[in-house]
Amino acid sequence: MYEVTWSDLGIASVLVCLSVAVSLALRLGLTRSIIVAAVRTVLQLSAIGLILKHVFAADHPAWVTVIVLVMTLTAGWSAGGRGRYRYAGMRQDAVLTVWVTSWLVAAIGFYAVLHVSPWYSPQYIIPILGMILGNTLTTVSLTFDRLTQALALQRGQIEMLLSLGARPWEAFRDVARQAVSAGMMPTLNSMSVVGIVSLPGMMTGQILAGGAPEQAVRYQIVIMFFLCAAAALSGVLAVWRVYRRFFDRHACFNSTLLQRHD
Repeated sequence: MYEVTWSDLGIASVLVCLSVAVSLALRLGLTRSIIVAAVRTVLQLSAIGLILKHVFAADHPAWVTVIVLVMTLTAGWSAGGRGRYRYAGMRQDAVLTVWVTSWLVAAIGFYAVLHVSPWYSPQYIIPILGMILGNTLTTVSLTFDRLTQALALQRGQIEMLLSLGARPWEAFRDVARQAVSAGMMPTLNSMSVVGIVSLPGMMTGQILAGGAPEQAVRYQIVIMFFLCAAAALSGVLAVWRVYRRFFDRHACFNSTLLQRHD
């Protein structure tokens, strides 16, 4: 596999300059965001590269545990910090949702499907869990955003249904369905075109490293199934957490918990 040098990275950075040029020409207001994102990409990936080099060399469960905990907390915290509307405890709900669903799917995948041994093998645990966490972050963020917006905009409809005798879940059900569908859509779109429009990173990496294409394909299929399961479960758990927050045992809708975040 060709070894990318720093000069190669410098040439590739010209492509980011094209994005900056488009932003300036069209007055998109994204110039600063593009530059910051590019710098963060270089710094964050360089840092994790150095860290993983030592983690792989040490091959110790303690280091792997620390890495996956940091990854999980970061993903959950980020998932709960996006969206137009928020409520107290939203970040905690997001962390719980990302943690439970990602680790559950990963555990089944590592030890029932991939038969990872030893259980803490960093070359399996860290990259695959990272893919699951990244996908789950997107699902949870979209689901929470759709739920909170719907609760804010459809407050009158929900309260009317409750006043007419509907149970809390009956008043909330349509909102929940739409939110879970919205959260799963990016994953389903990826699965629909994988292998035709896009060749995912794990598959491409294995092929570039000289691996057999058929094995790379099988690994990628397994990963896509992991992502699909994590998206579905995280959407359902996010809905349950929001439902518990906004509807009490007296069938009251606590819409005052919502706060608009501009």
